[in-house]
Amino acid sequence: MSDRVAIEAAVARTVLWVVPAAAIFSAAGLVVSAPAATDLSAFMIRHLAAIVVLGLVLAKDLSRYLPRPWFVWLSPTSRHLASGASVVALTTGAVALVTLASSAALRFQPSAQFLQLLSAMDIAWVTAAVLIGVTWLAGRRAGMLAAAMVAVVCVWSIWSYLGAVGFSPDGGWVVDRAALMRYVLPFDVVAAVIAVSTLVLGARKRGAAMQPAHP
Repeated sequence: MSDRVAIEAAVARTVLWVVPAAAIFSAAGLVVSAPAATDLSAFMIRHLAAIVVLGLVLAKDLSRYLPRPWFVWLSPTSRHLASGASVVALTTGAVALVTLASSAALRFQPSAQFLQLLSAMDIAWVTAAVLIGVTWLAGRRAGMLAAAMVAVVCVWSIWSYLGAVGFSPDGGWVVDRAALMRYVLPFDVVAAVIAVSTLVLGARKRGAAMQPAHP
């Protein structure tokens, strides 16, 4: 598979995931309305968890195109880093589209839709990066396990924030800076560091394996 064909195949594969997933999530949302603000936290977390699982499965599926690095004009390490980052971007974009469609179908209040979008995209990119990076470092099983662990912690941090702050009477997102600093931002920073580190280290390992041996 050539460089160009691999990229086109990954994009086409993403579309094949997004269209039915958005349709299914949105159809379910039209049937099941979001509950009142007092019961909204658990409902939003279940919705977020389902989208996070979709992102993990999509990232794993798209990683099939990574054994042959894209961007062949780059150095071996840069090729892997760029191709891995491209899969992360495709996964994050797909998750964003599904989240937008399903949140609107569930009739979340606009600010709650924005919170759900930010949360889903944030978790999607870090879990996809961890999955790819750890897979390159330690194998597919380790990559999936590490990504799942990061996803659980990230969803838990959002659940903790919503449990502490709740929603406005109309179901809107209540922005509490102190609660964000306590429940969300520290985990976001750690997850981002893990994601970038594992992706870079994994790309370096794969790139080094492609370097010609010196006599």
